[in-house]
Amino acid sequence: MRAIIVEDEGLAREVLQNYLITYCPEVQIIGQAENIHQAVPLIFKEKPDLVFLDIEMPFGNGFDVLEACQELHFETIFITAYSEYAIKALNMSAAYYLLKPLSIEELVVAVNKVKETISQKNSFNRNDILLKNLKETSKEKTQLILPTTEGFDVVKIGDIIRLQANGNFTDIYLSDGKKKMVCRFLKYFEELLPDFFLRVHKSHIVNSQCVVAYHKGMGGYIRLVDNTEIDISLTYKENFIQFFNSKTI
Repeated sequence: MRAIIVEDEGLAREVLQNYLITYCPEVQIIGQAENIHQAVPLIFKEKPDLVFLDIEMPFGNGFDVLEACQELHFETIFITAYSEYAIKALNMSAAYYLLKPLSIEELVVAVNKVKETISQKNSFNRNDILLKNLKETSKEKTQLILPTTEGFDVVKIGDIIRLQANGNFTDIYLSDGKKKMVCRFLKYFEELLPDFFLRVHKSHIVNSQCVVAYHKGMGGYIRLVDNTEIDISLTYKENFIQFFNSKTI
């Protein structure tokens, strides 16, 4: 895989290069850049298979690099210090990323995933969806890439009615009646989805915009737009009631 490193810190570029030479010999480093102004023309010139892209840099950020290179297709492994906003955006787009300081094990895993994607000639453009999500002002229209047992599916967040734990997987029920089995735990989506998704049970998260009725009881239960009835556990009942009380006019 022909790769370019885009990172503003010289020492960080050197460390990454050494890690790749030692632990990822299948990666051929064909160029390096320390800022956006160097990165964009380099990427257009070399047309790499893979770009290691630091998110925070002088004169802009890594997303600006992707914006300028939209007509090109390459895989990206983002490198970032922890940022909740950036991590959520990357996770929604199923992007590959590494947190600073770099872990050799995580680097090898990310490179292997990219290698697998390229070998399968998967034309799935995570970069394009990531850029669209960053521009989208409506949370409901934000796109979410779902890693399924068969590959990937892309859905709008507003089309999700509910999510249900299913062992090591999560079943996602959509407004068109379809169900997706996703290779993620329910906890992953609890942390990722916007705040109008509510955990109501250890096995259930619901889109509050799809709740049509609430019935009282020890915990009570709710009915959704698809006529599904979901029990509310006592653990989550108070938060559920408070959420809807805050929306009452």
